[in-house]
Amino acid sequence: MREIVLINITGEDRPGLTAAITGVLANNGVSILDIGQAVIHDFLSLGILVEIPGTEQASSVLKDIQQLVSALDQQVRFAPISEADYQHWVTEQSQKRHVLTLMSRQVTAHQLQRVTTIISQYGLNIEHIDRLSGRVPLDAPLELSKSCIEFRVCGEATDIQALRAEFFNLAQELNVDIAFQEDTLFRRNRRLAVFDMDSTLIEAEVIDELAKAAGVGEQVSAITERAMAGELDFKASFKERLALLKGLDVSVLDSIGASLRLTEGTEVLFAELKRLGYKTAILSGGFTYFAKQLQAKLGIDYVFANELGVVDGKVTGVAVEPIVDAQRKADLLRELAQKEGLSLEQTIAVGDGANDLPMLAIAGLGVAFRAKPLVKQSAKQAISNLGLDGVLYLLGQRDRNSQG
Repeated sequence: MREIVLINITGEDRPGLTAAITGVLANNGVSILDIGQAVIHDFLSLGILVEIPGTEQASSVLKDIQQLVSALDQQVRFAPISEADYQHWVTEQSQKRHVLTLMSRQVTAHQLQRVTTIISQYGLNIEHIDRLSGRVPLDAPLELSKSCIEFRVCGEATDIQALRAEFFNLAQELNVDIAFQEDTLFRRNRRLAVFDMDSTLIEAEVIDELAKAAGVGEQVSAITERAMAGELDFKASFKERLALLKGLDVSVLDSIGASLRLTEGTEVLFAELKRLGYKTAILSGGFTYFAKQLQAKLGIDYVFANELGVVDGKVTGVAVEPIVDAQRKADLLRELAQKEGLSLEQTIAVGDGANDLPMLAIAGLGVAFRAKPLVKQSAKQAISNLGLDGVLYLLGQRDRNSQG
């Protein structure tokens, strides 16, 4: 009678260990039903689920394994598995699966305890936990650190909307980022990434910087703040702000452009997206003049932004149609996806303002980046505590695999 046994081996990692153990199994015609291995700080944990043809042979195989691991200074545990339990395990592979990504400057035990408690409370089971971030020195400055833990979970949540709300509230409470995605084919197969520019790729709202140069900084920034928070219609507020810039000398554009700072992680993200074969685009309610500068610096494929009307070296204050507003951004995302032969599920959209919500909603992965409260709550995912390169963690990318 065949025997199904789970073999768990732990101890200090060493080269050739797995080969030696599977060699014993191979010599006895053993079938491997499942296998998993992890090494944490040079300490190995290896699990092998095996099917051994007969009971007498099982005794001999397990004895050989026991002798081998003892000689290699390892510990081993054997757990018999009934055929009924094995069949139940097989049927569970059709369960829905999700990926939860926890991002913080420094992950703590308290954060993990709170997250895993919620997972359990909603009837989900953790199948795998992995660290995506690189190894961080103990004395690394906290503001430069980044930590990311990925959980793969299975099961049907008792209330998926309530679960997402719990994670959202916990993220605000603990100042961490928690992303919860269905683990589908598309998660690692996205090919187009589009970005807002102001306060997303750069750390400023360019129209506010222009307004400062025109002497109307406070007036314009107040309108910008309300527009980005979703309190004002973007197109109307854009025209209102632009009118206040009438007469501004375009000679100030170069100095403003030179002063703009990229958001943390932007260069790393674009280098990695390019290496992975992504097409990238800026879809901005800002101005083409500055977006083109970013395009040259970051190697961006497409740019769609607003033209700054100029006559005789002075800003006209009149909007040049079509204005890139919320609906225009969503339409452009659809057009670019179609042009590249992609489904919307294969796209990523990142932005911070209310005018980004329509494109975030239709993208396969919509990310609110350091966003206004309304945007953060409405978007599928949000990153507020790490840099823009945190998007790579949502794709399952590890720091050690990145060349950015």
